Amino acid sequence: MELRVDRDLCEANAVCCGLAPEVFELDDDEQLVIKTPNPSGDLLPRVQKAVERCPKNALALS
Repeated sequence: MELRVDRDLCEANAVCCGLAPEVFELDDDEQLVIKTPNPSGDLLPRVQKAVERCPKNALALS
């Protein structure tokens, strides 16, 4: 599965960073960085939750 962010929608609210900090982080310019674009195993449920809870629906997992 591949994780993507729509940069036009993302407002860097960091909800995803709180749910899966191993996968998401904000850089110095407050842009979302996906550290693990193909999450699996124990990370996958938390990444799915982050996608579902993104306030701007900027994340996609396919």
